[in-house]
Amino acid sequence: MENRKELANAIRALSMDAVEKAQSGHPGMPMGMAEIAESLWRMHLRHNPKDPNWINRDRFVISNGHGSMLLYAVLHLTGYPLSIEDLKRFRQLGSSTPGHPEFGLTTGVETTTGPLGQGLANAVGMAIAEKILSQQFNEPGFDIFNHHTYVFLGDGCLMEGVSHEASSLAGVLGLGKLIALYDDNSISIDSDKGNIKNWFNDDTPGRFQSYDWHVIRDVDGHSNEAVDRAILDAKANPNQPTIICCKTVIGKGSPNKQGTGGVHGAPLGREEIDLTRKNINWKYAPFEIPKEIYDSWNCADKGKELQNQWITKFDEYAKKFPDKAAEINRRIDKKLPDGWLTFRNELLQGIERDRQDIATRKASQQIIERFKSFIPELLGGSADLAASNLTMHSSANPLTKSKGTGDYLFYGVREFGMAAIMNGIELYGGLIPFGGTFLVFSDYARNSLRMSALMKLRTIYVFTHDSVGLGEDGPTHQPIEQASSLRLMPNMKVWRPCDAFETAVAWIAALENQGGPTSILLSRQTLPYQERSGVDYDDVFRGGYTLVDVKSPAGIILATGSEVGIAVNAAQVLKASGYAVRVVSMPCTNVFDDQSPEYKEKVLPDGIPRVAIEAGVTDFWRKYVGLRGHVLGVDIYGESAPGKEVFEHFGLTVDNLVKKAKTILDKKYS
Repeated sequence: MENRKELANAIRALSMDAVEKAQSGHPGMPMGMAEIAESLWRMHLRHNPKDPNWINRDRFVISNGHGSMLLYAVLHLTGYPLSIEDLKRFRQLGSSTPGHPEFGLTTGVETTTGPLGQGLANAVGMAIAEKILSQQFNEPGFDIFNHHTYVFLGDGCLMEGVSHEASSLAGVLGLGKLIALYDDNSISIDSDKGNIKNWFNDDTPGRFQSYDWHVIRDVDGHSNEAVDRAILDAKANPNQPTIICCKTVIGKGSPNKQGTGGVHGAPLGREEIDLTRKNINWKYAPFEIPKEIYDSWNCADKGKELQNQWITKFDEYAKKFPDKAAEINRRIDKKLPDGWLTFRNELLQGIERDRQDIATRKASQQIIERFKSFIPELLGGSADLAASNLTMHSSANPLTKSKGTGDYLFYGVREFGMAAIMNGIELYGGLIPFGGTFLVFSDYARNSLRMSALMKLRTIYVFTHDSVGLGEDGPTHQPIEQASSLRLMPNMKVWRPCDAFETAVAWIAALENQGGPTSILLSRQTLPYQERSGVDYDDVFRGGYTLVDVKSPAGIILATGSEVGIAVNAAQVLKASGYAVRVVSMPCTNVFDDQSPEYKEKVLPDGIPRVAIEAGVTDFWRKYVGLRGHVLGVDIYGESAPGKEVFEHFGLTVDNLVKKAKTILDKKYS
C-alpha cells in the first residue's frame, strides 16, 4: 500500500531544497499544503502531463503564487516536462521555474499568479467559460466540456478585495464546477505564531456562506483522507461553488520553524533542513526522489487514457455534429471565422458611406452589434455601466445561475474583479472577453490590466467617458492621466479613436491582436466624422497617419480622439492665415511606435515644428513634439461643468490651438 505521507513529503523535500539552493523563496506554503496537493493531484485532478493543453482537462490555479515550488514539484512528480535540473534552477535567470508561476513560460502553469487574490478571480473566469461552453456545445451523451476548476488560496488572497468581488459573483452565478481549497494557517508576512488575528479575524466560512457558496469547514489539511472526502463532497454539489477550509500548519515538518512567520518567505537553512529530514523520516539526499515515489506520483498513463476516452467521444460527436465540432476547433485555435477579411472590409466601407457624426461609445456599440452576428465567441460585459459604456448589443443574452449560458455578463460594480475574471476567460480559450467601465475607473482594475499585458492575453477593455469632456460628474470621474499611463504598459495597445471609422479600426485591431490586450478609449460626446480622401486605410491601422495633408507643411498638429476635430478645424483657420499645417491623427501611439523608421519619418518628418493636443497630461507627448514643440493638454484635475465649458476652461479650443501653433510656427528653427 502506498505511503501517502511519504508522497506528500516529496513535495516538502523538493520545496525546501530548491528554496535553499536559490537562497530565496517561500517554503512554508508548499510544506503546509503538501497533503492537500497530493490528494488533489493524484486522486482527483483530470489532466494529461503529455498534453497540457487538452481542452477538457481540469484547471488548477495556485492563487497564493508565492508557493510556486509546490506547483513545480507536483508538475515534476506527475510527469510534466519539468526536470529535476529545472527545479535546481529555481528563481534563476532564464529558468522555467521563476519565483512566481508564469503562464507561457512553464508547461502546466494555467495563469500567472503573484499579486494575491487574482488567481482566485482567474479561476472564477475559467469556471464561467466552462459553464458557457458546456451549454453552447454539449449534446445528450456528449459532455465535450465537463470538468472542474480547482484553486489553492491563502489568507493573503482573502484579504485582497478582488477575492470578494470575484467570489461574490461566482456565488450569484452558481459555478458548481469551481472548488477552492483554502490554506488556513493563520500566518502572513507580518505575523508570527498566530498574530494574524490582530488584523485578519474574518469568519471566512460565514463570509463564503453569505456568497451562496458550499462551505466545508474545519478540514484537517494534513489528513490526505480528510481532504479526499471534502473534495468528493464538493464535486457532488453541481449548483454551488465550494470552498474547503483546510486547517494547516505553515512549514509543516520543520521542528523549529513550522507555524511561524519565519518559514513563510525565507530558506529554512541547512541545519533546519537536516532536522526536518529526520523529523519527516525523509532519508534521501537533496533533490533525490526514489523510483517508487516517482511511479506512485506519475499521472501520464492515467492522463493519456482519460484524454483518449474524450477523443473517442469527440470523434463520435464530430460525426453527428460536424458544424459544432468545427466551431470548437476554430475557437480553440484562436482563429477568427472564415470570411473575416471580407467582413472587416465591408464594415469599414459601410462606415465610410454613412459618415456619421456620433459619440465613439455609440459607434462602438454599433460595431459590437455587427460583430456579434459574425463572431459568436464574443463575451461582453460591463461593471454596472452597460447603459453608459454601451457594451450591450440588442440580442445580448446575459448569463445567470438558472439559465447557465449567455454571451453577456453583468459584473456589477466590480472593476478589478471584472478584469481578473476576463483574464481567466481568455486563458481558458473558446471565448473572447470584452468588458467596460469608465476610463477613470481603469485604476480600480489596474493590476489585472497589467497581468493581462504580462500574459499577452487578447482581452479587450472598453473604457468610455475618456476625458474632461464627460462634463458635470467632475474631477472624480474625469480621466487626466489614465490614457498616458495605460500607454506605458508593455504589450497593451491603447486606441483613442476620433470617429466611427477609427473606432471600427480599433475594434478590428483588438480582435486581430494575438500579442496582448487592447484598451479602447471612447467619448461620451458626439464627435464629427473625419474626411479621409486620399488616406490609405491601411495607414489607419498603423496607429498614426496623415489625416489632413498640405504641400510642404510648415508645421504638424498631432491629436487623438475628441481633439482631432479641434485640430482639423484649427488647421483650416491656420491655412486661411497663410500657414500650411498637416494634421496627424494618432489613435494608437503603441502601434505607431512599432512602425518602421521610414514610415514614422514619412508621417512626422524631422525638422518640422509640431504641436500636440490631447485632453490629458502633457508629458507623454514630449517625445513626439520635441523640446521646442508645444503640447496643449490638461495637467491638473478637472472641473464639474458641461463638457463644452470644461474644454473651454482648459483651453482645448480651436482658437487656443491656433494661437499656440502660431507661436511655434513663427519661431525660427535651425
